[in-house]
Amino acid sequence: MKVVGFAGYSGSGKTTLLERVIPALRQRGLRVSVVKHAHHRFDIDHPGKDSWRHRQAGAFEVVVASEHRLALMREYEQPYRLSVHQMLAELYEGVDWVLVEGFKESDLLKVEVWRAPEGDFAGHPARYPEDDFIVAIATNVPLAELPEPTGRPVLDLNQPEAVAAWLVDNGERFEYSFENRT
Repeated sequence: MKVVGFAGYSGSGKTTLLERVIPALRQRGLRVSVVKHAHHRFDIDHPGKDSWRHRQAGAFEVVVASEHRLALMREYEQPYRLSVHQMLAELYEGVDWVLVEGFKESDLLKVEVWRAPEGDFAGHPARYPEDDFIVAIATNVPLAELPEPTGRPVLDLNQPEAVAAWLVDNGERFEYSFENRT
């Protein structure tokens, strides 16, 4: 499996880019998974449903499956923050690509999603000058308008097909190994 992170500040366009890169990879016949960290409480279950009732009764894990999907819900007794590597270990190993949204501090190879300030978007500092794990920048500005010069590839944030092509062309560098990861 190949793993690449997409990192950037909130509002930079990570989710929008990924929802356009996923079908571009799928059109190439590739199976794609996504790992995303939620910074807040979230729930995929609904009060009154059997799985919700099982969780309310104290089940540590509930797996719900149909012929179309599977969901695993795990309740931690104490707050516990999974590492990106632990989350990757939960995935089906037969996928071709895992796109990781967020985890900007991780040691995964990443594409930084950086947008220049415009309109109501105030912008944020670029991370690539300080983060050696950033291997490319997906942005809405040309190379000459980036905050600092770089030798990294600069990808057009508005050309998801080109981003997918770059990933596929550079796939070897994103091969992931579970060894020595926690």
